[in-house]
Amino acid sequence: MKDDLRPGSDQAPQTIGADSGHAPDSTQPAEHTQSASESPRAPRERIKADARRVGAETKRVSRETGRNLGKFDYRRPRVPDSAAAEQANSHYPHDTHPILVPGIAIDEQRRHYSLDKIIFAIAGSLTVAFVIWGISSPGSVAGVAQAAYDWATLNVGWFFNLVAIIVLVALLILAFSPYGKIPLGKDGEKSEFSTFSWVAMLFAAGIGIGVLFFGPSEPLTYFVTPPPLTNDPETTEALHGAMAQTYFHWGFHAWAMYALVGGAIAYAAYRRGRSLLLSSIFVTLFGKRRSEGFAGKLVDIFAIVATLFGTAAALGIAAMQIGTGVSIVSGAGPMTNNMLVVIILVLTIGFIVSAVSGVSRGIRYLSSINIVLTVGIVALVLFLGPTLFLFNLLPSALMEYLGSMFDMMGRSLSWGGETQEFQSVWTVYYWAWWISWSPFVGTFIARISRGRSIRQFILGTIFIPSALLFVAYGIMGGTSISMYRDGAAGFTDSMEAPEVFFTLIDNLPYVEWLPFVVIVVLAIFFITSADSASVVMGMLTSRGDQEPKKWVVVFWGLVMSGIAVVMLLLGDASALEGLQQLVIVTAVPFAIVMLFIILAWFKELRTDPLALRRQYALNAVDNAVVTGADAYGDDFALQVVPTEPGDGANGGIDSEHEDYTGWYQRTDENGEPVGFDYVTGEWADGWTPDADSDADPAADSESETGTAAEPDAEAEPESTSGAGDASDSISDVADTDTDPRP
Repeated sequence: MKDDLRPGSDQAPQTIGADSGHAPDSTQPAEHTQSASESPRAPRERIKADARRVGAETKRVSRETGRNLGKFDYRRPRVPDSAAAEQANSHYPHDTHPILVPGIAIDEQRRHYSLDKIIFAIAGSLTVAFVIWGISSPGSVAGVAQAAYDWATLNVGWFFNLVAIIVLVALLILAFSPYGKIPLGKDGEKSEFSTFSWVAMLFAAGIGIGVLFFGPSEPLTYFVTPPPLTNDPETTEALHGAMAQTYFHWGFHAWAMYALVGGAIAYAAYRRGRSLLLSSIFVTLFGKRRSEGFAGKLVDIFAIVATLFGTAAALGIAAMQIGTGVSIVSGAGPMTNNMLVVIILVLTIGFIVSAVSGVSRGIRYLSSINIVLTVGIVALVLFLGPTLFLFNLLPSALMEYLGSMFDMMGRSLSWGGETQEFQSVWTVYYWAWWISWSPFVGTFIARISRGRSIRQFILGTIFIPSALLFVAYGIMGGTSISMYRDGAAGFTDSMEAPEVFFTLIDNLPYVEWLPFVVIVVLAIFFITSADSASVVMGMLTSRGDQEPKKWVVVFWGLVMSGIAVVMLLLGDASALEGLQQLVIVTAVPFAIVMLFIILAWFKELRTDPLALRRQYALNAVDNAVVTGADAYGDDFALQVVPTEPGDGANGGIDSEHEDYTGWYQRTDENGEPVGFDYVTGEWADGWTPDADSDADPAADSESETGTAAEPDAEAEPESTSGAGDASDSISDVADTDTDPRP
């Protein structure tokens, strides 16, 4: 630690002052100055006498400093415009003290992208080899997957529960801490999307296949077969417990995992100017060399593998649901694995056409309509089903969830073998699935949340989609349970999950046409999810390029579809065992990464300019108030004056340390340091974004050069879903309500 906060200067600034409003000088009686310094605890009467002798000058300066204090801008502190100030800052990058940096956005950086051959080769080779192995020898894969699944659920199940709890608690602490005021963008930057549009996109992230597949089937399963040591089957208590258990799996904990990854990515990209990579989060924790080296590549590989298997599971579920619908509508008989493989192949062809033909924007608009259709289906169930029962159930189910949350969080192997088995099939599977989805969904919500504060981002991401899902799942699950209790046609206690929704539709009036709509909705979901997830994996293998090469996107889409086929081959045509086994096993490495993300984000926030300003302000004001009250009682004011080295507002902070200064040193496309003026935004070498785009035709022919220029800040974020369909087009539709930045 240095003794002097501001090198090159004999003194450092501190906010302190007294009646005079400034440091004692030659205009004051010498004996008064001397006595104040020699006896800071002089009698109050003597201090007041000194203050009265200052007279009118004291009142004038006090009023002026009071007004200045009221207007003090902690978000952009001003420094004296003097040669001394310039000399004091000369040892910082760009002669700028770290508390004066307003932040750096990703689109302000000079960066070209190319395929990361190491990440692509390792992740691609491993996953392609798995697909080949699974298709050529599914029995062998099934045996290995079962053994790994049994080991993971028995020995690591507690770890998934712990991760889910830690993530939720850590984010709530972060949201309500002073760090919650830090923006996911530059100082004063407005949110890229309006609040209404942002909420609409978060809503989209929670709507999709999960509502139509698990919405009616999961609560019914818990009602017929309650979790061990809870309620008797098919009772009123089992009804409310079933809804609470479903909310537990799809609510706050799930969205906290998305918020953690999304918030950390958004902070790194829009506050620190780094690429949209998982490894960018760890620059402060691992160091720049390691985060861009082997450790960072390993993190990105784990993220790719987790995303591949998590998304493939969702695609497999969509295929199962489509297959069931086709069987019912066409009367083709029971669904088989061969039917599922054909469905996946057909939909994969649709994804490839979307990715390479330039019609992806139209697909995005279709997926926006898809969300409206999904909401419409839920509304039909509400008003054509047991409406009064559902209106009574929804608030009761929410209260049951909130009241039993801590009990459900505490369930583990210690409750016995039956509880451990239930946890493995349901809770641990869901935690693993959300962890697998977090790079995908997290990247999406990061791209739509630029400019929002950390507090608003965390609370909005956790509670808004959860609340909407509580309503949707309450309607779908409550209706299926009500029909089962009433003995509706087709409902049994041994129904397969894909059958429940279509059986529910069969018992609603006036909707004989609805199964056809549902099949179309599920098909669009498959195509848009494969497209969006492939783009995210393309970004991870292209050093954060938000517009990766088309062939890279297609490659990951094909691998994802191949994994979905292998997952389904591990079980029968209506079972989820293969999906669950592989999701849990492949999520273990990234579950560890999640805990490191918490550490990395918290550590980085400690060196944020806004956090530093707050610490400097607290130190300065605290020192000034204590000294002023001790010396002058009630009659003192604050003013910035020099102090001795080490006694200033920094409070011992080494402001020249690389943790505070290394991140805002600007570089050119080759990583070489280059001058930059944070006040005017001008580069020392005259570079401008417009000139770069005009002079870089390679950006339009990236397939030949292997690089791509930084995409425009207004580019629409690719969509994701929280085990559902978060449509790309939502950002297009919502753009009419936004305040786009140049």
